[in-house]
Amino acid sequence: MSSYLPTLKQLQYLVALKEQGHFGKAADACFVTQSTLSAGIRELESLIGVTLVERTRRVVRFTALGDRIVEKAHRVLREAEELAAIAEASGKPLTGELRMSVIPTIAPFLLPRLLPRLRADRPELKLYLREETTQAAIESLRHGNVDCVLLALPFPMGELDSEILFADRLYVAFPQDEPTNPPEWIKPGMIDESKLLLLEDGHCLKDHALAACNRPDLRASATMMGTSLHTLIQMVDNGLGVTMIPEMAIAGGILDHTRITARPLESERSSRDIALVWRRNSPREKEFRMLAGILRDAAAQSCRLPEAA
Repeated sequence: MSSYLPTLKQLQYLVALKEQGHFGKAADACFVTQSTLSAGIRELESLIGVTLVERTRRVVRFTALGDRIVEKAHRVLREAEELAAIAEASGKPLTGELRMSVIPTIAPFLLPRLLPRLRADRPELKLYLREETTQAAIESLRHGNVDCVLLALPFPMGELDSEILFADRLYVAFPQDEPTNPPEWIKPGMIDESKLLLLEDGHCLKDHALAACNRPDLRASATMMGTSLHTLIQMVDNGLGVTMIPEMAIAGGILDHTRITARPLESERSSRDIALVWRRNSPREKEFRMLAGILRDAAAQSCRLPEAA
């Protein structure tokens, strides 16, 4: 057995440096001074007898071994956090701190309706939220930066577990009177590929919308330029094209004070599944399933359009 084992603090410093790519920013993320962080990493390198980070005035570059150790460090830190979570989970469930990432096409529409219910049901829960794109949120979860993620499926998740909360139907949104007297349901073949506006790469809603239409020409011709659903709605309202938006956004009022008409998409894959996701074999699995139930019940009354819509 090695006579020296890295401390969790040293591993935290190393991981932060890898994520931030800058000593000053990594120190800020760890709430220590830059000299403290640098000294901690040098001590780690000295005691294990290898160089992990190549330092220059402009660039922080990890060695190949440094990258391997960072990967292991992520796992060690995650396991250490889960040790503490085991004790916490053995007490009253859904109390204390919980860190959750939420994707941008869900956060502004779902959270304002869910958080009051969650605060009322679990007043001792301290929920810390961060908004991230799906891939970034999944990486945060795998690295232990968050405990769970609220996202939309399908999306490749690998070794993660999930529980589906509800299906969120996709709608086609177009300028008022374009077309005149639109049908109650929009078929994919009716969408003009030259006018389709989608979110930029990194947003899974773009992939869900294209998959729902199952038209290769749309993937090739669609204009991917919106940074948010609100941006796309402004473009559509100004007659620049059409887009696809989820039902929860309409229920959340995104079309209020616009001249936009929206109709549901008629397709075999015309909806996305909203799900809560966590690390497989997490000691807090029962808590996450309990949280999923609370979110599902709250969403049932707030994220649906009236049947006549």
